[in-house]
Amino acid sequence: MSTTDTSGTTDASGTAENERAADEAAGAQLSTAPTEDRSESAIGGPRLGVIGWIRWFWRQLTSMRVALILLFLLSLGAVPGSLIPQTSADEVKVQAFKDAHTTLTPLYEKLQLFDVYSSVWFSAIYILLFVSLIGCIVPRTWQFVGQLRSRPPGAPRRLDRLPAYTTWRTEAEPEQVREAALALLKGRRFRAHTAGDAIASEKGYLREVGNLAFHIALIVMLVAFAWGQLFKSEGGKLVIEGDGFSNTLTQYDDFKSGSQFGTDELEPFSFTLDSFTGTYEKDGPQRGTPRTFEAAVGYSQGGAEKKAVIRVNEPLVVGDSKVYLIAHGYAPVVTVKDGRGKTVFHGAVPLLPIDNNITSTGAIKVMDGYRDKNGKKEQLGFQAFFVPTFAGAGKGTMFSQFPALDFPVMALTGFHGDLRVDSGLPQNVYQLDKSKMTQFTDPSGNKLAQRMLPGETMTLPGGAGSITFEKEIKEWASFQISQQPGNGLALAGAIAAIAGLTGSLFIQRRRVWVRAVRGEDGVTVVEMAGLGRSESARLPEELGDLAVALTAQAPPAPEADPEAVRHAAPEADPEAVPDPAEEPAEDPAPSGEADK
Repeated sequence: MSTTDTSGTTDASGTAENERAADEAAGAQLSTAPTEDRSESAIGGPRLGVIGWIRWFWRQLTSMRVALILLFLLSLGAVPGSLIPQTSADEVKVQAFKDAHTTLTPLYEKLQLFDVYSSVWFSAIYILLFVSLIGCIVPRTWQFVGQLRSRPPGAPRRLDRLPAYTTWRTEAEPEQVREAALALLKGRRFRAHTAGDAIASEKGYLREVGNLAFHIALIVMLVAFAWGQLFKSEGGKLVIEGDGFSNTLTQYDDFKSGSQFGTDELEPFSFTLDSFTGTYEKDGPQRGTPRTFEAAVGYSQGGAEKKAVIRVNEPLVVGDSKVYLIAHGYAPVVTVKDGRGKTVFHGAVPLLPIDNNITSTGAIKVMDGYRDKNGKKEQLGFQAFFVPTFAGAGKGTMFSQFPALDFPVMALTGFHGDLRVDSGLPQNVYQLDKSKMTQFTDPSGNKLAQRMLPGETMTLPGGAGSITFEKEIKEWASFQISQQPGNGLALAGAIAAIAGLTGSLFIQRRRVWVRAVRGEDGVTVVEMAGLGRSESARLPEELGDLAVALTAQAPPAPEADPEAVRHAAPEADPEAVPDPAEEPAEDPAPSGEADK
């Protein structure tokens, strides 16, 4: 009976298994996939104390998944801020929305949807995203600096297992091949050094620089947004031709600012609206489309008088303030006299447009100086409806047909009584409070209303006086004066974010090794292999270019393949990994965490 000795087979199998285990360990170092704990304690579930839960929460907060969720929630939270009127932007629109939606208003108020950007939930998302980004950047930056200070890792034992590989035999000495390879790789901007019988090199560090720059740029943008919200100021002012504005709080028609902005920080300047010029397309399908909107102003800063022209998207810049042209309209000049012929009001009255052809409405208020025929003090109010281009009598419409002053007409309705301007309640200057007013009526008892051309006068009944629509019609312009301290920083952050994202997407981190050793027959064997952090068709091409360049210094031996260089790019082998003793961890991110 014979026996078979299997000890040799067992030894060979054990050696293979050991090599496989070592390769798997090295592969774990290069992998960016999360590690799995298969211990019995892990199977039974985590047993975490207070510190353990804190660490778990911190790792979750600084993970890629949570950062993307927070970024999505921040974008989603800004949607109601764009669709629902905000108190910080326009209180009048907010009140109008509340009056029109009495059912939704209580729910919106509880959810703080009228103050989205200062709400508790939006601030919480904002702060968590800020902390998440910082928690990712700080350790990654430190680890990346450590990688820059270290050398590329040495060559694996089996280069032929790597995704891109080529080899040939040459009569050049191994030392000469390694020197030529070192010079070649450094000339191609690889970080390279000699490691034993091979040259180790690495390239593409700007990928991680771009990744870090992108995350830092996001933090810069968040800081800029917060800075702008805290220290901003923004106000509006309607100015009639010939009138002026001084940048003080009392001069604004409306004003809002950040919580940290002080009124003493307003830029000291003033300006006067010399004239406004507006031209429009007269014919064709774009008839009435604005062609020119220009406000000629004279402004003063620090005692110096200057001239400027403000156009749409071309603001006047004075120090840290910008003056934007945002709207314009007409201000008919009217004269009101009492029953004794005394002028009690004379001036231009700005009217607000209600359509693209500048059909306008407004109110003329005579608050002081008027007395009726019996000498009793009263107040007058006129509801005005103005069209710059009237269609003509009998055309069936009072709305303007063109934005320019081609055929101006104004319709007036008169009232007398108490305007309620002294009641202590805020009042819209463009509307009449008719609760204590009585409309004028003619001798027949009909309500008094008249359509007037420039130069015409409407006589009030019962010797109450008159109102004249003067031939002069002025124009007005509405300006927005703003200080946004974070805009420049936000722009720089946006540019840096785009540049960093471009680098992280298009730059590939890769390593190339060149090994040159003397074969058993005395001929030098050259091996070249490449390993990328991610799969790319460019890696084999780049390795081929390097191999062709190196063959100029180390030509193939005569007995080698007549094609000179054989390039191979086999399928990636999961066992194609460097030696665990020589290869440090590839991924600069914390263990178990993907690129953020």
